[in-house]
Amino acid sequence: MISLSHPFKLSLRDLELILETALSQGGDFADIFMEYRHYQAVIMEEDIIKETSESIVQGIGIRVISGEKTGYAYTNEISFEKARSAALTAAAIASSPSPIKIASLTPREIKTNFYPLKIAPNQFELERKVDLVKEAYSACLQFDPKIIRAKVALGDVVQWLAIANSEGLYVTDIRPIIRLSCLAIAEDRIKREVGFAGAGGRIGYDYFLQTHPPRQIGEEAAQEALKLLEAIEPPAGEMPVVLAAGHSGVLVHEAVGHLLEADYNRKKTSIFWNKLGQKVGSPLVRIIDDPTIPGFRGSYNVDDEGTQPEPVLLIDKGVIKGFLQDRLSSKLMGFPLTGHGRRQDFTCFPLPRMANTYIDRGEYSPEEIIKSVKKGIYAERFEGGQVEDSGKFTFTISSGRLIEEGKLTAPIKQATLIGLNIDILQNITMVGSDLAFSPQIGTCSKEGQEVPVSDGCPTLKIEKMTVGGRL
Repeated sequence: MISLSHPFKLSLRDLELILETALSQGGDFADIFMEYRHYQAVIMEEDIIKETSESIVQGIGIRVISGEKTGYAYTNEISFEKARSAALTAAAIASSPSPIKIASLTPREIKTNFYPLKIAPNQFELERKVDLVKEAYSACLQFDPKIIRAKVALGDVVQWLAIANSEGLYVTDIRPIIRLSCLAIAEDRIKREVGFAGAGGRIGYDYFLQTHPPRQIGEEAAQEALKLLEAIEPPAGEMPVVLAAGHSGVLVHEAVGHLLEADYNRKKTSIFWNKLGQKVGSPLVRIIDDPTIPGFRGSYNVDDEGTQPEPVLLIDKGVIKGFLQDRLSSKLMGFPLTGHGRRQDFTCFPLPRMANTYIDRGEYSPEEIIKSVKKGIYAERFEGGQVEDSGKFTFTISSGRLIEEGKLTAPIKQATLIGLNIDILQNITMVGSDLAFSPQIGTCSKEGQEVPVSDGCPTLKIEKMTVGGRL
């Protein structure tokens, strides 16, 4: 188990004095975010261990909220003097003649640990990490003679954090995270393709020893690259699209999830800002964001404001039921906190962010859904895409298959899905019973901040969608 002791030397009284300084010019609220991160990484390519690295990052961030304004300052030296100086900088946002009195800090216990570990990342020897990397690398290269190159990367982090605020909250947590990924390059005469696979989460190294062996990741990457060698360009036009379970959750995350984050709706930049309680999709659609799924990459025991997280029902039977809230948006919008205030690190102030976002399961088998399509596209994996505040999006399918007469046929690549998120939500006509999640390796970017996330969905049928491909 990870040691429960944290490396921060500031006392509760020190933190109270820093908070008093932060609110010395007025303001409604102040908080302190302290963190200490231990990183380790191993990379293998060209048949050698190309890189091993280890680093430590630490710092403290001070935030002051005054109305809709936020003052923020940070320092990478966790000391009373540096923190107090940062607090004075953050305090400049406010100009009230009568500063509020802070509450005495009271330590709060975490109710549930969503990442219990057997073998913590920082307690697993480097030599054994190298062995895991070599296992994935060899499995990939030896899978088929057409695999000419591989690259395997393993990274782990342990983050110690402590949060204190002017309302008297003081809470600590220790978050682990691991990611193991493999890139495979396949070549057949003049044709070359790239496959990718990975796994991880807020887990211990026992996961790779007992549940998901590295060789499986290497083989999955090789299989993907080989399949793409046989892939053809997809047809273009409007047609049914079936989204595969698991990997296709990224489309839900990007095309819908971001626009249900509270700040976009508070600022009226989201297409959904005035649609709370309104029907925007098919009655088959139920979308949830849940930061409490044990071991998942997007899970946490407390968010980065110290709020206990909870699952949020975002859309139910096609109707918008709620938004993902951080402290600032919750106050300004008059909604309860949901525990979705997240930040990249101590240099950043928190924003409303997704955690583990998914479309819930339905009643159809994946076989029934595919059989219902005479001619269409089966989307298995995505490269990424772009989404506008208006809900317009484009996504590139890195791999998939044609559906012809109710059967999966030729592999395809580089198809582009184009549409408006509300149209897609309304055109979901079948939802599978096979809910699955994408590999636990995803990272989400927003306003320059990156945080770990996960997403998922069952097999879904979208009755009609614009596909860009071969004319």
